[in-house]
Amino acid sequence: MLIGAFSERTGCHIETIRYYERIKLLPKPPRTEGRHRLYDREQVKQLMFIRRSRELGFSLDEIRILLLLVDGKQYTCLEVKTITEAHLEDVKRKIADLRRLQKTLAAISGQCEGGLVPDCPIIDTLFSE
Repeated sequence: MLIGAFSERTGCHIETIRYYERIKLLPKPPRTEGRHRLYDREQVKQLMFIRRSRELGFSLDEIRILLLLVDGKQYTCLEVKTITEAHLEDVKRKIADLRRLQKTLAAISGQCEGGLVPDCPIIDTLFSE
């Protein structure tokens, strides 16, 4: 299938597909004599793997490692679990950071009455050292 059909089938934008090929996350497909890319079921499967992994927040480097393990057919479930658990810990750290950010924003927002005076406690807090 051509890139347009590939994009529609996978729900991935054409520019994203090209980007994944440029960074070698997705192998470049063969081309027709007219230089059009031709994709097959295996590439659909790989791109869907990438998309699902991105939806779960895996980095491109983590996905690259997972794909290398899978493509080499020499992975163990433990290796995949280790990568997933490391990613989970990163997600937990980000959630904790977001919770702290939420509390801080709520606190400084709560100090502001929203009036028309030029003094704003939010701006004052942002300028404070």
